[in-house]
Amino acid sequence: MTTLDLLDRLVGFPTVSADSNLDLIDWAEDLLRRSGARTQRIPDPTGKKAGLYACLGPDTDGGVLLSAHTDVVPVIGQPWSHDPFRLKRHGDRVYGRGTSDMKGFVASVLNMTRLAASRHLSEPLKIVLSYDEEVGCKGIAEMMPKLTPAMGHPRVCIVGEPTSMQIATGHKGKAAYRATCMGQSGHSAMAPKFRNALHLGADFLAALRQLQHEVAQSGATDDAYEVPYSTIHAGKFTGGTALNIVPDSCTIDYEIRHLKDDRIEVFEDRLKAAARAIGNLKLERTNIYPGLDVPSSAPCIKEIQSLLPDADITKVAFGTEAGFFQAEGNPTLVCGPGSMDQGHIPDEYIDIAQLDACDRFLGRLLDSIAA
Repeated sequence: MTTLDLLDRLVGFPTVSADSNLDLIDWAEDLLRRSGARTQRIPDPTGKKAGLYACLGPDTDGGVLLSAHTDVVPVIGQPWSHDPFRLKRHGDRVYGRGTSDMKGFVASVLNMTRLAASRHLSEPLKIVLSYDEEVGCKGIAEMMPKLTPAMGHPRVCIVGEPTSMQIATGHKGKAAYRATCMGQSGHSAMAPKFRNALHLGADFLAALRQLQHEVAQSGATDDAYEVPYSTIHAGKFTGGTALNIVPDSCTIDYEIRHLKDDRIEVFEDRLKAAARAIGNLKLERTNIYPGLDVPSSAPCIKEIQSLLPDADITKVAFGTEAGFFQAEGNPTLVCGPGSMDQGHIPDEYIDIAQLDACDRFLGRLLDSIAA
């Protein structure tokens, strides 16, 4: 089987985050075991999903860890020109949900493990497959208590999100929140006598926009990012039942994506103060994951650059699971085939040349840990 053959099988598993990934994990675990890997399954709290840890070579600390998520974003409502869960080749590209984000990397890693089966490894090759990355990196957060003692401290971790095979050393951290606005229901003919929850929400939206303006004007900056400052974004505003009823509640879902030099607690305190001033608002954090920031002098950068001499050093706008590995004291980079511009869209695709480049990179990486 080639990387394309493996990708064909992977795309065929409809592992949308809302659904189970167990069929994919069953298949991948069997393939890894047949390659000589020792595996440990890490189920989610419901038992309907699982992550997987695998190790080839010596059972020691150190080594190289390759990490990827198995879930994909939904396809409902998108105008696909073919079955999104069947790999389709057209010219120098292959199409299907997850090809770029990030089953292309998974396929290349699984192909590498098949090659590793016939090699004597001087260092361990460690692999992590996670779930629920697309819904705020929830899966890897749940896996970490069991994953950390199993994987130890790899010498370098590579999270294979699509970077066009460039070496990413950073991304912003993210926290998600919900603001609940509590109004008073009443007939709209008497609207001024009641507290309109949508009006409270509008005032809070104004506070979000004001904070974003101030951060953009005078906050910390990092020119390695396309948007060089921390961002505050409201993505959903919901409330009201009918035009002739004063709405008694509304909710606002918002997020903060922050640079390393911006403390998220400062933003939270500012918004809590705004909520108190408006009144009748409740704020809650619904999710959080850490950012990634690797010093330019880190040895792991030089090591991976030696295997990818033409790669640029960059930072990415999107979040990844890399911050969880770095938080455990593991040198971590993001590098994988494809582009996020090609992910999440209808007719998602990856260039075959990107898969080939990833295969060559992982082949050189395998050579570096083989005796």
